[in-house]
Amino acid sequence: MGRNTRKRRSPLAVRAIAASAALAVAGGGLVWANFYASAGESKSKPNTTFAAAQVATIACPDVGQKLTNVPRQARAGVAKELALLDRQITEAYKRLAETRQAQSRDANFVNNAILGPLKSKRSATIDRIGINIRRVGGQVPQGMAQLATCQSKTDQAQTNAGGGQNQGGQQGGQNQGGQQGGQQGGQQGNNGQGQGQGGNGPVAGDFININQVQPNGGPKGVNGNGLAANGNGGSRGSFTTNCGNNKNEIRNSDNVIVAPGVSNGAQHQHDYVGNQSNNAFASDQQLANAQTSCQNQGDKSSYFWPVIRIQDGTQDIDQGKPGGGVDKNVGKIVEPNQVQLKFVGNKRGPVVAMPQALRIITGDAKAFVNGLGNANTNWSCTGFENRVVTDKYPVCPQGSSVVRTSFFQSCWDGKNIDSANHRTHVSFVKGDGSCANGFKAIPQLQVRLVYNVPAPQIQNGQVKNAYAVDSFPENLHKPITDHNDFINFFNQNTMNKMVNCINNGQNCT
Repeated sequence: MGRNTRKRRSPLAVRAIAASAALAVAGGGLVWANFYASAGESKSKPNTTFAAAQVATIACPDVGQKLTNVPRQARAGVAKELALLDRQITEAYKRLAETRQAQSRDANFVNNAILGPLKSKRSATIDRIGINIRRVGGQVPQGMAQLATCQSKTDQAQTNAGGGQNQGGQQGGQNQGGQQGGQQGGQQGNNGQGQGQGGNGPVAGDFININQVQPNGGPKGVNGNGLAANGNGGSRGSFTTNCGNNKNEIRNSDNVIVAPGVSNGAQHQHDYVGNQSNNAFASDQQLANAQTSCQNQGDKSSYFWPVIRIQDGTQDIDQGKPGGGVDKNVGKIVEPNQVQLKFVGNKRGPVVAMPQALRIITGDAKAFVNGLGNANTNWSCTGFENRVVTDKYPVCPQGSSVVRTSFFQSCWDGKNIDSANHRTHVSFVKGDGSCANGFKAIPQLQVRLVYNVPAPQIQNGQVKNAYAVDSFPENLHKPITDHNDFINFFNQNTMNKMVNCINNGQNCT
């Protein structure tokens, strides 16, 4: 994987987290197991683990999503401050995971030792964001100071998995996921069961047997609607581009869309296909002139998504690096064995060309702590793709593979290639296929990824050989955090061919 992870400056130090398993709720009683003992700490007694087990992670307001109108001159500075907010949350979360015994002894420990100092750091950073905006004549949204306060978050998925019960839960329900203790990389814990990413998820309650899911119509867009699907009218064609499945192993933990100029801005690894020069420091000109893995050399677009790892006790090349083990992303990275990149039309009318360098993010990498407003996940199995789950990982039967599907926004404001919060310049179509607010219909990107991963084994509330997407540490590798990113660098000639194919009802590759 020689090119997959660039060298980082000043890697964060991490202490080893000892093996642990969570409290389980069985028949109304508490079944104890050692929970998150830090290296060097002794095992907790049964009556001292309960308080610590209640706090799974930290939930902080997403400041970036509140900034819908940042002047362009201030965006670079604001992006760096937003990335700092993410790192502050990560450090606070690591302290949360390493101090379970102290939490069990002091009911106020989390508030006083973790959330209080975090609020002070966030307040200073949010103040600097305001200074950046006001310096160039912009207006700071009201109530920004209140976004400094974070809260602890409990773990319903962990509770549901207790006592050997794998209670899958229905798609579209409230995502209250969390974490359960376990030894790093899915190795054997003190209770003899493997569990999760270094005590950072996933847990048994994050999985569901696909046979237990009722047919529900297949992949959907945000909140189950808003698809630019083909119909009897409108633009019924499609355009498929073949860009491979990242056999070149181009990966990094940057995100040039949300954290330009910030190394490890995503804190999790992405697979890249298409553009071969995507990193935090790439300019639009560099991306436009880059090499591409696409068969059609007129497509230098960048397609990227968080990697999937298998928790089978093995580690990958980034186990001691930012974006990998330093940020609690552990296990063996597996690339998809199939990648389908398909653009489709609008059921109400024709589509227009996308502008070069248009950026679109679908889904939310922080959906576990942010809520479901921007979540957009579709998990399924081959042979069962009329059954989709959104907040669970599917357990597929023998001979069936895991499927991730992402449908992107297909309405554009007609002016901007990006927006301050990377959301408001694009939107999903309405239920009738039309675009609101005078937006224009553009080709909708649909990404289908297929993975040959072994089915996890779930027994007695524990999961072994789990698989999961990379995530920000505090989001606990929840399936609801899956997301996908796209930067358009089709040349104009190829983009025009795409639009003509779609509007003329042709299926082109």
